[in-house]
Amino acid sequence: MIQRIQTIYLFLAFVVTGILPFLFPLWTMNDGKEYFFMQDQFYVILLGLSTTLSVVSIISYKKRQNQFVIGRLNIILNLILLGLFVYRSLNVSGETVLVSEKGIGMFLPIVAIVLLVLANKAIKKDEDLVKSVDRLR
Repeated sequence: MIQRIQTIYLFLAFVVTGILPFLFPLWTMNDGKEYFFMQDQFYVILLGLSTTLSVVSIISYKKRQNQFVIGRLNIILNLILLGLFVYRSLNVSGETVLVSEKGIGMFLPIVAIVLLVLANKAIKKDEDLVKSVDRLR
């Protein structure tokens, strides 16, 4: 069942958390330097974990319940990451005038969350379909 729609959603979530952060900066500093996620070890760990969870979820297509739980964990992880980005851009930039402009990379967890919710919805739909067929037997 690797050709299902949830696999496409999970692959897109993998691209959003694994590839696009290298291309788009999180924000721009006052001196004009772009701040990428690689400059903070904590962001590297969280984005790497989110990417790994997406890959593990794609691989575990035979166990829909595990896939659903991994998707939920990935959503929670991306919410934490988004909260850290928002906290850093609003609170820290208000105290020290370091962050002058927010970048596209800061909003990538939102896209990942939407894709993961769509994938979980499709996984739930498949699980309900299998349960309804099992009831008919």
